[in-house]
Amino acid sequence: MSYIVPIGPYHPALEEPVHARLYTEGEEIKSAEVFIGYNHRGIEKLAMQKNFIQTITLVERVCGICSHSHALAYALCLEEIAGVQVPKRGQYMRVIVEELERLHSHYLWLGIALHLVGHDSLFMHTWDDREAIMDMLEELTGNRVNYGIVTFGGSRRDITDTQIQDLRDMLDKIEQSMLRLKDILLSDKTVALRTQGVGVLTTEDALRIGAVGPHARASNLAMDVRKDAPYSSYEDFDFDVAVWPSCDVFSRVVIRVLENFSSISIIRQALDKLPKGPVNLGNRIPKIPAGEYMIRHEAPRGQLTYKVVTDGGETNKRLSIHVPTFRNAPTVPTMLKGNSVADAGLIIASIDPCFSCMDR
Repeated sequence: MSYIVPIGPYHPALEEPVHARLYTEGEEIKSAEVFIGYNHRGIEKLAMQKNFIQTITLVERVCGICSHSHALAYALCLEEIAGVQVPKRGQYMRVIVEELERLHSHYLWLGIALHLVGHDSLFMHTWDDREAIMDMLEELTGNRVNYGIVTFGGSRRDITDTQIQDLRDMLDKIEQSMLRLKDILLSDKTVALRTQGVGVLTTEDALRIGAVGPHARASNLAMDVRKDAPYSSYEDFDFDVAVWPSCDVFSRVVIRVLENFSSISIIRQALDKLPKGPVNLGNRIPKIPAGEYMIRHEAPRGQLTYKVVTDGGETNKRLSIHVPTFRNAPTVPTMLKGNSVADAGLIIASIDPCFSCMDR
């Protein structure tokens, strides 16, 4: 018999408020629709009433997981409009925090994915390692969430010799743990049965629909803004764009694991080559002239786009934010088709959705 099965917008199988409508024949999903817009907060409009420093604090609250990415993308736009050159050490500090944020975001996703496939022991091991990353972010920035490290013209804080050693020790610890986790994920029967061949998004469909970030790279598309349009000195670092050809949920697991190793490598390179000098402009904050600028940024979930328009006043004339979930959510109906209802929650979660970002 044919059924319409609603999932969400608030549902125990989902971590985020989204509504999926499944059209089924028995247990098989024949087609699906996805509806968004349950969490709107009016941040873009509010930014038009805030000055530029206040807006950095505001856009950090778009998302608690990738708050640094939002603050950095906004600051990069302002710096281009004002013609400001960020000190090299400040750029490296931004990269270090960005890659730590990517690590904690990927660990969070891996933990949720393992929980959804019923592997709770491995979920707890994964999130135990994530705690070490969160503690390191707190040591560097003072906060576990919404780090407040980005300011106009650089980084609010420098890194000390003690923090450098603590960071190196933490990286050694989680790298060994990730090597062990990689072996388990690639060989565990529970993970394989629940993820391999599930939620397939072919390379052609990913390109046609416009998937971005790890979701696109898990469909064998080598797309990464850090390589394609480097910002904040990413051209100084040697790393590969991880891709995987199986195009299913298992591929999305593998991509996060591979990208964790890349992030560890980038942070180590940044520490090894950390330039001397200031990390910001000090008290010298120039006036923002009239202008506009748009930048692409590789957030943990994929390409994040910011466009800032200024009119020479003290506030933003316009702020436009385009988030990766907005690009990846349309792939969900394609991935759901042909799968069972039992896998729907896992497939939707496999894009690493952030509807808080999307419904800003």
